[in-house]
Amino acid sequence: MTLDPLLLDVLACPEDKGQLLYFEGEDRLYNPRLRRSYPVRDGIPVMLVEEATAVDGAEHERLMALAGSGGARLTHDADGTTGA
Repeated sequence: MTLDPLLLDVLACPEDKGQLLYFEGEDRLYNPRLRRSYPVRDGIPVMLVEEATAVDGAEHERLMALAGSGGARLTHDADGTTGA
């Protein structure tokens, strides 16, 4: 299930308040700075630090390669714009 673009415009990491990468096909939001992944369950992002999972180096590299090939969308930017 795709997240609403308006929701993506306001989503940020609950810990560092920065942008996230949204991987629609994997139902997850990812913070590459902290290497934390947040699940999207039934179209609802679970933005709780205690629900986040740590991402190891190999998975981080895979996600960054996928994002680099257009497989992810950025959420808001610090200045309030989207990275889409």
